[in-house]
Amino acid sequence: MNPEDLKDAFNKSDEFQRAISNPIVKSISQGLSSLEGEKWAKHRKIINPAFHLEKLKGMLPTFYQSCSEMINKWESLVFKEGSCEMDVWPYLENLTSDVISRAAFGSSYEEGRRIFQLLREEAKFYTIAARSVYIPGWRFLPTKHNKRMKEIHKEVRGLLKGVINKREDAIKAGEAAKGDLLGILMESNFREIQEHGNNKNAGMSIEDVIGECKLFYFAGQETTSVLLVWTLVLLSQNQDWQARAREEVLQVFGTNIPTYDQLSHLKVVTMILLEVLRLYPAVVELPRTTYKKTQLGKFSLPAGVEVSLHIMLAHHDKELWGEDAKEFKPERFSEGVSKATKNQFTYFPFGAGPRICIGQNFAMLEAKLALSLILQHFTFELSPSYAHAPSVTITLHPQFGAHFILHKR
Repeated sequence: MNPEDLKDAFNKSDEFQRAISNPIVKSISQGLSSLEGEKWAKHRKIINPAFHLEKLKGMLPTFYQSCSEMINKWESLVFKEGSCEMDVWPYLENLTSDVISRAAFGSSYEEGRRIFQLLREEAKFYTIAARSVYIPGWRFLPTKHNKRMKEIHKEVRGLLKGVINKREDAIKAGEAAKGDLLGILMESNFREIQEHGNNKNAGMSIEDVIGECKLFYFAGQETTSVLLVWTLVLLSQNQDWQARAREEVLQVFGTNIPTYDQLSHLKVVTMILLEVLRLYPAVVELPRTTYKKTQLGKFSLPAGVEVSLHIMLAHHDKELWGEDAKEFKPERFSEGVSKATKNQFTYFPFGAGPRICIGQNFAMLEAKLALSLILQHFTFELSPSYAHAPSVTITLHPQFGAHFILHKR
């Protein structure tokens, strides 16, 4: 919980590594998040171009397309009565998986959607496995769960391999890479392989690319839907902040389609999102394991010690944030994160150090756009049937959904 120790553990990513002991969880958890050392550095370098600012700006129309489809569905439900009660959680989950499937696969969107349906099912198995005591050899028994997991793995691998092979053939034929995440990733990978000639360790293998595609889904879909749902909950409980955010949105771009520059000028909306990430971080803790004898502040840790970098506890600590640490106060962030934290290492919703989440700008841009469009079109409050029950699966979900009453503006 000591800010200096937290900073140390995040920055010494070679000494504090991400360890997964359960083979079932390991088989599902793939991509950058599960890699270490040189392989992690190589993947990060190849994937980085996909998340450059200019690439994200180009994805904004894709984000808007998915968001406006959700808004249209809500409007049709509200249209008859002027207001409507609904559980918004499934809509937000669908929105963010729609965004990531369009952004990751672009023209192969339909194939992407099927892949993500399968991966959502796989995520449920991940949660069960992560909460279970692992019995060695159990995963080889022909149980119903094990058979289904094998089927999902095989189908996902087949679909992804088909999409990737088509892209590879197009790149080799001299076609320009598509502007989606997969296209940018593959173009970057192709360049890396060309630069290193025939070195068999250059670039990423097809299995590596499949792993990264799976991670695009898990990280891209889960984090943003969770951020949006808790934002709507907190703005329903704090109607003054909802009104302030709406006023800002209407002042900056009225009822028009927002541009990237306009979204970057939303100060109140940004403060709100930062405070929601403090109170309800999508991931509540990040486990690490020491790989050799390591000094952490006053502690001398032998190899094999598990260290929990606990986001939720640090974000709610009254010693670090003051007596109002558990209260929703977006004004904390009125002068940015460093002023809010008094330059201490106390706020890390996307992790920190060399392994900070590569997709955080993607998630924040998507959340800003979705929230702005919702505020443009609706006012909202919690339904009497709403039950507040944050529950950790892989991320912090509303256990009983999120029931709201929407009113047309």
